[in-house]
Amino acid sequence: MTADKKLIFRAEDAPRGNELLTPKRARRGEHAIEIGLRVAAVVSVATTIGIIVALAGPAYKFFRDVNIVDFFTETKWTPLFSDPEYGVLPLLAATIEVTLIALLIAVPFGLGTAIYLSEYASRRFRGIVKPAIELLAGIPSVVYGFIALQMLNPLLRDLWPGDDKPEFQNMLVAGIAMGVMIIPTIASVAEDAFSAVPASLRDGAYALASSKMQVSTRVVFPAAFSGVTAAVVLGVSRAVGETMIVTIAAGLVANKVEFNPVKAAETLTAYIAAAGQGDVPVGTTHYNTIFAVGALLFVLTFLLNAYSIRLVRKYREVYE
Repeated sequence: MTADKKLIFRAEDAPRGNELLTPKRARRGEHAIEIGLRVAAVVSVATTIGIIVALAGPAYKFFRDVNIVDFFTETKWTPLFSDPEYGVLPLLAATIEVTLIALLIAVPFGLGTAIYLSEYASRRFRGIVKPAIELLAGIPSVVYGFIALQMLNPLLRDLWPGDDKPEFQNMLVAGIAMGVMIIPTIASVAEDAFSAVPASLRDGAYALASSKMQVSTRVVFPAAFSGVTAAVVLGVSRAVGETMIVTIAAGLVANKVEFNPVKAAETLTAYIAAAGQGDVPVGTTHYNTIFAVGALLFVLTFLLNAYSIRLVRKYREVYE
């Protein structure tokens, strides 16, 4: 080939459409991965549908025997009494109270941990601490319940002022234990959201002489608000659906509505766990209360997650 020979490139020889981005043949295993993802999606949807079907039948039978208005408005829950009352408000009130106590502990500590790991900690320290925090999320909830009952409650009774000591089982220790349990969940998800904020936003704030605290609270936090919302809602969902902690530490007293955290109470999940132990005859109204309460719990978590999705979409920030 001579040096003066020219290379001629014709337009019709150029790749068309998306040929440069699309491989001529699929890589090995891609088709199997795609099938696996489709199967996982189908299983998730089928599981949800199966839960709805399993709850719908017995719940419908329950509401044929019990007025749905009385179910949501009566303040006594005594399904085992000779004159049973099926007002779910005591269970609902206890669930809300324990969840609020847990959030008062988990949200500030979880978000504070996330901000520290994202904005203040060194990369080496973050690489050690964050896996340890995520490991705490894997501890079984029954362990937290046992610690709350055997260690936290005696300590609380010793430190409590006055003669009106907390009961052996109470909502306060259950809420504290539950809050500690969901701290890793909120911290891990929120830290991921903070880390996803572009560094250019931080650099711009520092260029305007902002302090690290101002950058963390006025730049990074608002930019990652949708992720923070998702983290908090995920923690709330886990708190509402938690069973073992409230069963062990909160008690099984649900005959009235009482907003007193040092008293024993029964939550929705604790009742399901207690009533579903096999001592209730199948097909009775008492047996169907398990499914009615389960349906209520399912609707609550569904509405909570639907509202969280709306918040995430509303406040989501898109960066290029």
